[in-house]
Amino acid sequence: MNIGYDVYPAAIGLIYVVADNHGVRKVATTENEWQTYKAELGEIKRDPKLCREAIRQIEEYFQGKRREFNLPLIIEGTSFQKQVWEVLGNIPYGEVRSYGAVAAAAGRPKGSRAVGQANRHNPLPILIPCHRVIGKDGSLVGYAGTRTEIKAFLLQLEGLSLADFKKYL
Repeated sequence: MNIGYDVYPAAIGLIYVVADNHGVRKVATTENEWQTYKAELGEIKRDPKLCREAIRQIEEYFQGKRREFNLPLIIEGTSFQKQVWEVLGNIPYGEVRSYGAVAAAAGRPKGSRAVGQANRHNPLPILIPCHRVIGKDGSLVGYAGTRTEIKAFLLQLEGLSLADFKKYL
């Protein structure tokens, strides 16, 4: 299987994109996440050609020109994680949902913490918009651990301000 990566220098830092001939496999938004994934995967070469379309669409997103991604995705996870990620993919650009609302939509109404864990293990952040999930009180919680500034940046990029969050809860 042909697999490669490329890097996009975004306003939030370097974004590593891994793709193969079938689709995008991984988006890493932190250096630590990238190094961990690379160690698990083993040898991987930089291949801008293989990642070109994903990088182009991510760049358009950061330029404010793209609201939805049209990429084949390779999604690996538990059945519950996949349910959560599907719900996340249906949250419209520029809107947010609470962890509880996502849990209910995924068929586990009392599973807010499980949704948080699924978000934490999302292999394709930005493409699967886990940044659109916020606390029930409207707070920015749980994005890549303590990196809520990334969540805030992405939501502001999508036209939201902190005052907007409550109207979606």
